[in-house]
Amino acid sequence: MGYLHVVLNIDYRGNEDVVISLDSSGVKVSNRGEWIRQKWKVRRGWVKVHISVDDQNKQVVGIVSTNESVSDTKEFDNLVEQSVENIGAAGGKVVQANGDGAYDSNDNFKTLEAHGISPAIKIRENEGPTYRSKNPRKKYAREFRELGYQAWRDKYRYGKRWYPECIFSAVKRKSGEYLRATKVENMFNEVRLKFLFYNAILKYDATNDAPFASLV
Repeated sequence: MGYLHVVLNIDYRGNEDVVISLDSSGVKVSNRGEWIRQKWKVRRGWVKVHISVDDQNKQVVGIVSTNESVSDTKEFDNLVEQSVENIGAAGGKVVQANGDGAYDSNDNFKTLEAHGISPAIKIRENEGPTYRSKNPRKKYAREFRELGYQAWRDKYRYGKRWYPECIFSAVKRKSGEYLRATKVENMFNEVRLKFLFYNAILKYDATNDAPFASLV
């Protein structure tokens, strides 16, 4: 499992409120193609990359790389901790975290409450009654049902949850959809470097500084 201290290339001015969005995606471990895998029954799997993205500069503020079997919710704490630390060091403050139903768990709501972060996590529809519990998730689940999805979406500006999808698309277009490394740890490192490169491009676009100046 790979972790990374993310270098943010764009600072926040003063104590700015920042909204983060979390998601994950798979990166192919080779370019052999799905047809080869199916025909010859070869399965090398995917490397799964979990990221959190800020709503202001669309930069990666937290990242973890794992094998494909690791669930999104298992890495939620890691991403939130990284985001709080990295954004705080750059002069901002995380005030809201967006995520889809994969992050809907009691522990994740507790994590956000501990950091004073407002959750914008879509509640799964197959849950039972939500009115008699002190668990922080229950309060937001009740609000979700009382408002209805559209009103809840507008209140929390849930559309920002899609920002990670844009970054996944950009990174795969710029640096390829598959990995060249063959050892597992090197695969994890290669994935993280792809997203560091993306942050470096953002820095160049915003400041015209050399893309890798902060990584030397």
